[in-house]
Amino acid sequence: MNHHPPSHLGRAVTVVLGALPFAVVTLLVFGHWPPLRAWDDSVAARVASYGAGRPSWVDLWQVLGAVVLPWTMRGVIVVVGIYLWHRRARLLTVWLVVSAGAELGMVQAVKHIFDRARPAAMLVETDGWSYVSSHATAAFVMAGALGVVLPSVRGWRRRFRTLVLLPTIAVVLLASADRIFLNVHYLSDVLGGWALGLAILTATSIGFGLRPGLRRRRRRTPTDESRTTPPRAAVIVNPIKVGDGVAFRRKVSRALAVRGFDDPLWLETREDDAGNAMAKRAIENESDLVLVAGGDGTVRVVTAALANTAIPVGVIPAGTGNLLARNLHIPLDLDDALERILDGRERRIDLVKVHGDGLDTDRFAVMAGLGLDAAIITGAPPILKAQIGWTAYLVSAAKNINHPSVKVRIAIDGDEPIERRVRTVVIGNVGMLQANIPLLPDARPDDGLIDVVVIAPRRVTQWPLVFWRVMTRTKRTEMYLERFTARKVEITAAADVQRQLDGDGIGAGKFLSAEVDPGALVVRVPKRR
Repeated sequence: MNHHPPSHLGRAVTVVLGALPFAVVTLLVFGHWPPLRAWDDSVAARVASYGAGRPSWVDLWQVLGAVVLPWTMRGVIVVVGIYLWHRRARLLTVWLVVSAGAELGMVQAVKHIFDRARPAAMLVETDGWSYVSSHATAAFVMAGALGVVLPSVRGWRRRFRTLVLLPTIAVVLLASADRIFLNVHYLSDVLGGWALGLAILTATSIGFGLRPGLRRRRRRTPTDESRTTPPRAAVIVNPIKVGDGVAFRRKVSRALAVRGFDDPLWLETREDDAGNAMAKRAIENESDLVLVAGGDGTVRVVTAALANTAIPVGVIPAGTGNLLARNLHIPLDLDDALERILDGRERRIDLVKVHGDGLDTDRFAVMAGLGLDAAIITGAPPILKAQIGWTAYLVSAAKNINHPSVKVRIAIDGDEPIERRVRTVVIGNVGMLQANIPLLPDARPDDGLIDVVVIAPRRVTQWPLVFWRVMTRTKRTEMYLERFTARKVEITAAADVQRQLDGDGIGAGKFLSAEVDPGALVVRVPKRR
């Protein structure tokens, strides 16, 4: 049986970016960081003084607080889940329910673990512990969940999505302000609630695998009327990733059959071969289309073997990362994905040739990394990976939170190398991680360029600022976050450091070179709207 490691690339970086804000806020709160402590006390004192003589003002915030209760937020999630269930978006429905349940459980756990007392001068009576604010956490989870769900729902115009999302963001701010203006929470309790909501959404999104050139003469598509024989497809499957293999095979076969394909060639990956031999078999079979279902690692191996063959590749999301599929706007639902791929269009995208010490020349389609992200991937305990899957990377992230920086020399397109002391360097062909985190916001898979991000916070307390810079797509160059574009980049480290390709660890080394291979792969993508 196949036991490929899961696709870990985006998960490692996303775990760090998603969990660190909560870890840092919690550390600062209970480490009694003087600036934060003074800020909390100052805001609480001003609110208490202002509200003491204004009962009508307090009554107004109490009414608003009764409207934006945590259970109201959870109810909204349930209603949206019911709607999605009727639209057969079952995976999104389960994810919403799990996210709401995780929010409820985690808030109670955090409150009882840290048992922080509420401000002394509360303007209304309430019980329980102060850290974190359940109102802020529930509102953030609701808004974030809708932000993930709405882009995935077919038929919802972008303007309508905006009309829904703007009020939900307002609710987050209103629910959070209510807790502060009634003086039942410190400002840091609200910040901690937002950070906990982000961590929950990141974790559940990863767990459920949720997400955001050259032209040559076009090959004849399977629908060409001039064909005298039915088109042939090969389906390369990582059996560990597809779950119910019988149902998967039935759906794919039916989708191909109704579009005039001959019986497909089915090829399963093995423990000792993640797809290379299978891709070569598909080439020998003169396949008109190759469908690949697996994690990012499987997709990487198959696409590398099919580079420059002009055989179209359709990526069926079946792993937990699905980063190439996400960046090509392929839906995560199997039926929807098959429809968009088989009725879609062909698009040429780049691949990236890579080599390094102890590494044969290879290709990747998504991202390669050197440093912290690779250390998290390789450092997850194997026993935990077997037992609890992707959550083992939370353990690895905690162990590597203070991962040492390393001095590197980075040469861009053969120019004079620059020297930096970094936590991690990521080279990308695409830019979006899970949960629509824009790690490389300008990266495009068909622009003939590769994008590089250098992340180099000096201290743990700088990680929230790094996260903010990433999420706001800042183009400002700073010492702890730099971005470059190139056709070729060479990275040389002063000491051995862990490296990875599309989420697969490739061992420690001091050197990694990446060069774009323009238009090397033909992929099937959804039609333009």
